Amino acid sequence: MQIEIVTIFPRMLDSILGESILKRAQEAGLVQIRCVNLRDFASGAHLTTDDRPYGGGPGMVMKPEPVFKAVDALRRPESKVILMTPQGEPFKQATALALSKESHLILLCGHYEGVDERIREALADLEISIGDYVLTNGVISAAIVVDAVVRLLPGALGGEGAAEDESFTTGRLEYPQYTRPPVFRGMAIPEILTSGNHAEIAKWRLAQSIARTKARRPDL
Repeated sequence: MQIEIVTIFPRMLDSILGESILKRAQEAGLVQIRCVNLRDFASGAHLTTDDRPYGGGPGMVMKPEPVFKAVDALRRPESKVILMTPQGEPFKQATALALSKESHLILLCGHYEGVDERIREALADLEISIGDYVLTNGVISAAIVVDAVVRLLPGALGGEGAAEDESFTTGRLEYPQYTRPPVFRGMAIPEILTSGNHAEIAKWRLAQSIARTKARRPDL
């Protein structure tokens, strides 16, 4: 898989892409991730990527010319262009799973008051929102999408099936997890987990998952 993130702040992702699972996935050749500086496609002495909105109003709007030039340079027949926007569809685990099966993702990161509507109309194959709130720019939301997608690539987590029982993958929240020591400050782990009876442990985990989902996320 190849992922290209188009932004005017490419260095914001240096530490995120260079650590943990994202770093190992790139080193293993599972994914190539590249941050593309939108200013490389801007013109003028100041490489301007934004301008005042028609009709007035606060803030600045991302200009169409640099974004169109960037997508023209990056897009291939198999590419999927994703616009990060608070107006997009809510990002869910099912979306991450679907995107993990793509071969080339181009993530467009909006900034300021958003992007010129013609970018949305003519370029975006998919619009994604990570929640009902507004961030300073789309790079942060793009990082979340990239992380969620890459960890689903076969081999990214170091073992087959490692992501199968996680929250939202099954439509439920994950069951409680415990590790050593068995008793900590008077709090003991459930005895079933040390029984060695894997069938009963599986039943306990399923029951806990269902109960936790009903209590915390009944909307699921």
